[in-house]
Parts: sequence; structure tokens; C-alpha cells
Amino acid sequence: MNRRLQEEEFEADGLESLDPDMQQELIEHLTGHLTDRRFARMQEVLAQRTRWLTVVLEDIYQPHNASAVLRSCECFGVQDVHIVEDRNDYTISRDVALGASRWLDLQRWRAQEGLTIDDCCDELSRRGYRLVAATPRQDAVRVEDLDVTTGPVAVLFGTELKGLTTKALARATEAVHIPMYGFTESFNISVSAALILRELSAGMRAAEVPWQLGAQQRQQLLLRWMRRSIKHSDRVIDRFRAQATE
Repeated sequence: MNRRLQEEEFEADGLESLDPDMQQELIEHLTGHLTDRRFARMQEVLAQRTRWLTVVLEDIYQPHNASAVLRSCECFGVQDVHIVEDRNDYTISRDVALGASRWLDLQRWRAQEGLTIDDCCDELSRRGYRLVAATPRQDAVRVEDLDVTTGPVAVLFGTELKGLTTKALARATEAVHIPMYGFTESFNISVSAALILRELSAGMRAAEVPWQLGAQQRQQLLLRWMRRSIKHSDRVIDRFRAQATE
């Protein structure tokens, strides 16, 4: 079986297969369809984007929680989010996400397509990620003590009620927890994700690690963002392609 990653909406329609020079020409062409302020903002945000950190959401069934996590990922510059759909289908709460999913790369692992948490973890391990489980267990490493300099980090989050499955926990090579000082055992997933990403993002940015995207990644991502931001962008791109082949 071809276990390819499933992207969410707004796929790039093969634009990433264009050679870098052609991509740059297309970016320059699309710039004329954006305000200077909008384009400058994209460049500013792009400089802060990272794939050193990524997030895995395992079978999250509450749309508002999953969407709040996406919003936190976007705010802290985390570009990739992996969504494992075993028993529950993933849906976005537009009111909570506030458009965050437009700027992220959502990669879906659906049980109905034969893709599982194991496949997700296999792919992340192949890419060199450390698999870190977010857990309320007090014997796990405190999140502020996790060393983000020893390799890229994929943080796994489970459902609010049951947490991560035994399969996910078995695949994780490390675990972190958020220190708590009250009677309640855990935060909800959206709060946990925000606190963990805040801590790891700050540590990553303060460390001497290659957390920023490479030049080609930035170019491809900018192209996708521009495509998603311009009205009738497909028509604009089709005209550009037609002119380029004349």
C-alpha cells in the first residue's frame, strides 16, 4: 500500500514540483495581487516558522479542542500538525481555529485508509523526530527540563478523557508533563498544548539549533500561503503557466 501523507485543504496542485526559479517567478507574479503590507507580514511570519517542533493529535473527537490546538500551533510557529483518525473523524471548529488551519500543513492518518498511529510514528522517526508523549504522569520529565537541542521533537497528545492510547505510549521514547500544584490532575488538551508549545518553542528559539525552515521550504510555503490568500488564485496561476509555456 502507498502510505502517503494526506494533506488537509488547499493542496499545492503540483506547484511544489516546479523548479525553484519558476517558483520564484510565480511568487513575484502573485505579489502583484497582494498588498505590500500583506506580503511583508507573510515574510515576517515565515521567518519564524519551524519544523523542529511538530504536533501529533491522536483521535481527538472534540472539534473545539482540536481547533484550539491548531490555533496554538500557528501562534507558536509550528508548521506541521499530524492528525491520527482511528475511531473519530477530525473536524475543525471554524470559530475556535480562527483560520489557523489555512497557514498550517495538516497531515492526516486515517484508519479507513489503512493509516494508523504506528504509520505516523514510523514516518516521524524516519524524519529524525524524537517521539515525546504529553502525559499527566508526575514521573515524566518536566516540560521545562526537556532538552530541545538533541533533535527535532514531535509531541503526542491524546484525548482529554483517556489520553494517549497504549500504542502511542509504546511508540514514544520520551514523556513530558506540566507541573501542577492543585487537586485537579490535568489541564484540558488545548491548554496543555499551549503551555507545552510555549515552553518548547521558547527553548528552541533560545538554543543554537537549526529550527528555521530552509530556503526551499520557505519558498514553497510562501507560494502556498499566497495561493490561499489570493482570490481566484487558480485562475491567476493558470494564466501564468500558460504564458510561461508560450
